[in-house]
Amino acid sequence: MDIKQVQTSNDISELARLGADIWQQHYVTIISHEQIAYMLDKFQSVQAITEQIEKQGYEYYFLIANGEKIGYIGAKQEEGKLFLSKCYIEKSHRGKGYASQAFAFLETLCQKRGLTKMWLTVNRHNKDSIAVYEKKGFQKVRTQIADIGNGYVMDDYIMEKELVDH
Repeated sequence: MDIKQVQTSNDISELARLGADIWQQHYVTIISHEQIAYMLDKFQSVQAITEQIEKQGYEYYFLIANGEKIGYIGAKQEEGKLFLSKCYIEKSHRGKGYASQAFAFLETLCQKRGLTKMWLTVNRHNKDSIAVYEKKGFQKVRTQIADIGNGYVMDDYIMEKELVDH
């Protein structure tokens, strides 16, 4: 699998399309179609992704298998740690080791930058993703309910992973 940083406006447009496809596949059993549409517009539209990259310090990367973009990760460096904002793989490509490769990439990124921890938020009903994160060494540290507007909330676990030097 190859990992390529999202850099151009064309990349951002592709990322928004890929995100919409994956979110529709993944979240339909967890949240309503209306909330999916709202969250895509608020967090994963071309405008939102552009703002995150240009003004908020986010980095996005495509996950590419056999020349096909099959998923993406989004992260933001913070004081001594990395916030994993997004980690999505198309349904047909899950269970093939791509998430493990993505996490290895992120851990290497953290090591190069001297970061000692990764953290993320995950919907408390997103049992499959929670299981993957736990398998990768993340632990639940607390819950968080965040009002995201329009009557919607994100009901999440905060999960962290301490990184050890290799």
